[in-house]
Amino acid sequence: MDSLVLKQAQIHGVLVNEGLERCRHFVDDWLQQADSTTGLIPRNLDEGTDIWNAKDAAADNYPFMVLTAALTDANLFKGRMLDMLHTETRLTSRIDNLPDTYSFSKKDFETSEPDLNSILFGSSEYIKDGLLPLTEWLGPSPWSDRMVDILDDIWKHAPVATDYGNIPSTNVELNGEMLQVLSRIYWMTGNQKYLDWSQRLGDYYLLGGHHPTRDFEALRLRDHGCEIVSGLCELYATLSVANPQKKKLYEPHIHEMLDRILEVGRNEDGLFYNGIDPKKGTVQWEGMADNFGYTLNGFYTVYQVDSVLAYREATLKGLGVLNEKYRSFDWERGSSDGYADAIEGTLNLYAREPIASTKEWLDSEIQVMWAMQDSSQRKNAQKWKGSGIIEGWHGDGNFARTTIMYCLWKTQGVTAHPWRSDIQLGAIKNGDEIIISLKADEDWQGILRFDAPRHKSIMQMPVDWPRINQFPEWFTVDKSEVYAVISPIKENSIAYSGKQLLEGLKVELKKGEPYVLKIQ
Repeated sequence: MDSLVLKQAQIHGVLVNEGLERCRHFVDDWLQQADSTTGLIPRNLDEGTDIWNAKDAAADNYPFMVLTAALTDANLFKGRMLDMLHTETRLTSRIDNLPDTYSFSKKDFETSEPDLNSILFGSSEYIKDGLLPLTEWLGPSPWSDRMVDILDDIWKHAPVATDYGNIPSTNVELNGEMLQVLSRIYWMTGNQKYLDWSQRLGDYYLLGGHHPTRDFEALRLRDHGCEIVSGLCELYATLSVANPQKKKLYEPHIHEMLDRILEVGRNEDGLFYNGIDPKKGTVQWEGMADNFGYTLNGFYTVYQVDSVLAYREATLKGLGVLNEKYRSFDWERGSSDGYADAIEGTLNLYAREPIASTKEWLDSEIQVMWAMQDSSQRKNAQKWKGSGIIEGWHGDGNFARTTIMYCLWKTQGVTAHPWRSDIQLGAIKNGDEIIISLKADEDWQGILRFDAPRHKSIMQMPVDWPRINQFPEWFTVDKSEVYAVISPIKENSIAYSGKQLLEGLKVELKKGEPYVLKIQ
């Protein structure tokens, strides 16, 4: 076995240990701030301490506590995390299954009367930012059930009449989120109504008078606006398989949108401005969007569908400049959230286009983000000194989300159960095989669980289009195939079915002894 490859897998094990332990500390210390009666976490820890709300606490923070627990603490995952879901559902559902803001001190909703528009926005955020990423990793679960229940009621109560049928809102962020959610849940469930609803939005923006670059006087290319671009591109990709005739109708309008953004929405490095006037072709909001990868998802998706080389080249240009010019870049006024979004978007595209310099940037910038959990330069630094809390607001969850994405890259999707704080699990791809390095400070028995092609096995998608908040697939196992599991130390090879590897490969570690496997 190549010693350099093995050394790299061992280095990955050290990184993964640090990353997952940081996530565990984040969860432990946030849970200490939970409301003593309900067990729910507050929106923030400096303001908004009296409320649990859908668009922030539920969408950005809680789901990645759930995911951390799923990977590192089965009892917490099956216990308190699930209890929080049941409590949230019971206490906050206000209009059918739609959640509203809950006040701990009032032991009731924060407002005496429901505001439908606010409830719809929070519900959409909760689904797209939180429950959908959980579902893409966990598969069917109580969290996916909650997601579908909320989605159905968003459209049951959709108040805005258009020529194409009622839609939930005229808010660009909400509708962009719905386009992403509906496209994926259509594949996951096979239910035509989700495709029908998404086409209402597609018609509204592409065939009506609301085209993002032809008709908008302001197009935000950072978060809270960029979702419409990638959302329309996800629908377009879905229609390329599910309704090719409709896809053909949308084609010139999708290309017009993307071409105009390339023309007036980028700096000389190929990264996107925060906001533009696409009609005038002027920059409205200087500065670089930390969500550049989210928008490039749309470009790369349409490249996959239509083979427009300019859209792939735009992606390569944006990725290719990062290591040279955007190390330690202040994406979002010193907040770790800007790093989380920039790293996540880049990592998702790197999984499709593995550029060497992009890897260097990812490895560098994760260290910058992790340091913000310790640094005196972070927001509320003195208040949270020595704590796993990052900045004390709901964006802390995104720190865990992106850290987990990074760690899954460094294990090639392999996870160890039960996790323990002394475990170092790392892996590296070497041609068509992966090398796995595992070590613990004390004896350990457990399983290594391998990843599946989740876009097919969970989401039922025909193609793994890049999408916001997905967890990229690295080394995936087909349950119908046979794999050789080779132990270089024992000099033996054992055949396992993909089904066995997905369920978990039994492993025993001796204190301090390295354990190495090669999977072909």
